[in-house]
This record gives sequence, structure tokens and C-alpha cells, in this order.
Amino acid sequence: MLQRSVIRTLRTASRYNLASVTTARPAVLRTVRFNSTQPLNTPSPTAKAPKTPEEEEKKLTLEKEDDMQRDWDAKVITYEDFLPKTRNPSPDAYIIDVREPDEVVQGMIPSAVNLPLSVLGDALHLPREEFFAKFSYEKPQPSQEVIFYCRSGKRSSTASDVAKRNGFTNILNYKGSWLEWVDKQNPKPSS
Repeated sequence: MLQRSVIRTLRTASRYNLASVTTARPAVLRTVRFNSTQPLNTPSPTAKAPKTPEEEEKKLTLEKEDDMQRDWDAKVITYEDFLPKTRNPSPDAYIIDVREPDEVVQGMIPSAVNLPLSVLGDALHLPREEFFAKFSYEKPQPSQEVIFYCRSGKRSSTASDVAKRNGFTNILNYKGSWLEWVDKQNPKPSS
């Protein structure tokens, strides 16, 4: 495309004056050469920064959404830090078991509620009344402390990510989960 443009310019120039061809051609080539050596990542001198507050706000919103989409790990809580939370539950904190109901029949950590990972994302979008009707406990608020656990720690990591993407900000992941809980609560006697 550029080549056609240069040829067209040269033909037009040659019609008017042969002398202008010799002076026009090197100037065109210098411009092309300068533009082709400019690095791709550097902003051009004519690029304008967003000026209006709306454009700035839109830019910040997009950056925040990008941050939300990045891979993210919740803070991991250890058994020693988790144990007091099970013994003295707080109305401002939730311990959520993300295992499926058929796994929960094996037992649950005291003061925990069940919200299977398979329905977690949809459940967090339910209105408070529907959530309560479906799960029989109050829907956690995005600012409340939420601790996730599962069987071995994998699903609780996923649940933490789902909660973060749904606006929750105070998330902990008990990675030891049910297996560690049972092991620590029922230590095997040494032989």
C-alpha cells in the first residue's frame, strides 16, 4: 500500500517537473525510513493522554477489572490459626465447606456451613432472601471474613478465587482442609 502511494506520488511529480522527482524521492524515503525504525512500544509524539475525568475514570475501571482477572491466591490460614475461629465463631465471619453434600455426610468442621463449589458462583449472585431460602443461613457480605475449606485444599483455592471475582475482599483459605482437620483432631497413638 505504501509502495503504491510512493509510486503515485512520483508519477504525479514527474508530470509537473522532472527536477521535483529527484528532490521528492529522497524526502519520501527518509520519512518512510524514520517511521519504520520507530520502536513499536513507544508512544508516538502525537499520541494524546486521556483528558476528561470520564476517560480517566474509565481507564481506572478497566485497570481494576484487569487486576480482578489476574490469577490470585487467597491468604492461607494454618490449622493453629483456624482452630480458635471454630471454637469461638463470630457473626461477622463465615467458615464455608465447599464440598458436595454427599461428602459432607462424613462430617464438617464445627461452626461451618455448606456451600458446594458447584453452585458457589451462582449463589453469590442470589438476592439475600433467595439465598436464605435455599441454604438456610444468611448470605455473607463481601466485606465479611470468609474462610473456605474442602477435602484436600484444591477446591477451597478455587472457591477463594470465585469469591474474589465476585467482590469479596476478606478471604482466607484453609488449605489443610478436612483431611488435616481429621488428622489433627484425632491423632493416632504412636506405637
